[in-house]
Amino acid sequence: VQLQASGGGLVNSGGSLRLSCTASGSTFSINVMGWYRQAPGKQREMVARIISPGSAEYEDSVKGRFTISRDRDTVNLQMNSLKPEDTAVYYCFADRSRGWRVDTHWGQGTLVTVSS
Repeated sequence: VQLQASGGGLVNSGGSLRLSCTASGSTFSINVMGWYRQAPGKQREMVARIISPGSAEYEDSVKGRFTISRDRDTVNLQMNSLKPEDTAVYYCFADRSRGWRVDTHWGQGTLVTVSS
């Protein structure tokens, strides 16, 4: 599975960005897609994930501001009311089931910078 992310950039505080990530290759049995982020000097943290058939989970600090959605092999993250603390490299991921095991695949990361 290959993941291609896009949509990062520079935005003012309070602004919006939309991230997209499309999976290709052996995409059948991808059960979970979502996004992590890693800010400078911090550990990677899960931002949001969507579990087939459409149950979404969010990190507490983004609830009410971010919305995750999935359309077949593409996962989107609509980010509204952005704050400087949302600045990070965002990585999409996909969990693909293979029998009893789950393989996690990662995209290349896209930088989101929110200026104050």
